[in-house]
This record gives sequence, structure tokens and C-alpha cells, in this order.
Amino acid sequence: MSSDPDREGLDATRLARAVRTTTAGAALGAAPHRERHRETNWLRDVILGGQDGLVNILGIILGVIAGGGSKTVLVAAGFAAAMTESISMGAVGYTSSVSQRDYYRAEREREEAEVDTMPQAERQEIRDIYAGKGFSGELLEQVVDTITANRERWVATMMDEELHLQPVERSDIFRSAIVITIATLIGHLIPLLPFLWLARTPALVLAIVLSALVLFGVGVYSAVTLTGDWRKSGMTFLVIGLGAAGIGFVIGNLFHSTGA
Repeated sequence: MSSDPDREGLDATRLARAVRTTTAGAALGAAPHRERHRETNWLRDVILGGQDGLVNILGIILGVIAGGGSKTVLVAAGFAAAMTESISMGAVGYTSSVSQRDYYRAEREREEAEVDTMPQAERQEIRDIYAGKGFSGELLEQVVDTITANRERWVATMMDEELHLQPVERSDIFRSAIVITIATLIGHLIPLLPFLWLARTPALVLAIVLSALVLFGVGVYSAVTLTGDWRKSGMTFLVIGLGAAGIGFVIGNLFHSTGA
């Protein structure tokens, strides 16, 4: 028999059971959500770098061929673009992640100052947030008291629930830059490598076919991993990618026809 009848009585109340159920559900639901968020960022970086690299170099290839350039010029221009843009895209990924981190830090400092200078207003914001989630009465007040009893938890809740911002770790910054750099380089090499072993015409055909397959495959993978119809997603990536690359052919052909 329990030596603490008050505690035993509290545990038996509907409110206590609701609090335990809500807390357990939040704990179980939080981890998959965070992991899914990281997977999405990883996929975003791969698509950003890979698609940009592939479409960019295919556009250069089509432009050089339409402009009457030799295979040597095509390969030289392609590899030069592959190296410079891969590094450039990685740098863009790094600086954008740093900017996101700095923005989070600035907003967190603002929230910390507001918690210190106007705690009642910030407490009311917590109450409004969880009231909007369906909490009410004594349970709502317990949630508010629990969150605001710890300053770190209070600020973190405001950052997540009010501003929908997540901290950016240093490891994530470097990971993003490295993934984008490698993905961009691979994207460049896919349509470029056939020109190292084949004559220009069969190499061009193979480059377009490979590019189309990769673009369609990336669209399918994106839909399967995230959401959406895989056929529609695949065709969207394919049409946008080849359409953008085709602009290079049009520009190259214009220069060639004018003799520039």
C-alpha cells in the first residue's frame, strides 16, 4: 500500500492520466518528426546540387554543339564548369546555412530578452499556443506552468511553436556544403562522361538519355520519399530539367546562325 495517499489520489485523477498520456504521446511523436526533418534536408541538398549540375552542364553541351564548337572545346568547357560550379554551389550551401544559423541565434536572443522583460506576455503566448492545440482548464495551466518553470525550455518552446525555427548545428552546415558540392559534381559528370569515349553524336544522344533518366528518377525518388504521385513528379523534373537545358541549345544556335 502506498505511503503517500495524496500522491496516490493525484495519480488516480483524470487530469493526471491526461497529462501522462499527453506527455508520452509527445515524446513518441517528437523523435520521428525530427528525424524526418533531417532526411528532408539531406534530400533537398542532393536535389539542389545534382539537378543544378546536370541541367547546367547539359545546357553548356547543347550550347557548344549548337554553336559549332569542337568536341575538345566542349570537354574543356564542361570540366571547367564542373569544377568551378561544384565549388561555388558548395560555398552557397555553406553561406546559406550560416545565414540560417545566425538568423536563429538573433531570433533566440530576442525571445530570451522578451521572456526576461515581459514574462507575463510571453506566458500568455504559451497559453494561447497550447489552447490552440486543444488544451483547456487546469490541464492547460499545468502545461503552461511546466514550460515556463524552466527558462531554457520556455525559450525553446517559443522558438519551435511560435517561430517554427530549429537550431542549425555546425556539423549540419559542413554536411550541407559537402553534400551539395559532391552532388553538383556528380550531376555535371553524368552527361559529360560519354564525350570522353564516344564520338560527338552518339555521346550527345547518350548524354540526353542519361540526363532524362536521372531527372525522372530523382523526381520519382522525391515523391516516394516525401509525398505526391511518382509519375507526375518524375515528369515534372524531366520536363523542367530538359527544358532549361534546351535554352542552351537555342542560345548556341542563335550565335552560330549570326556568325558571332
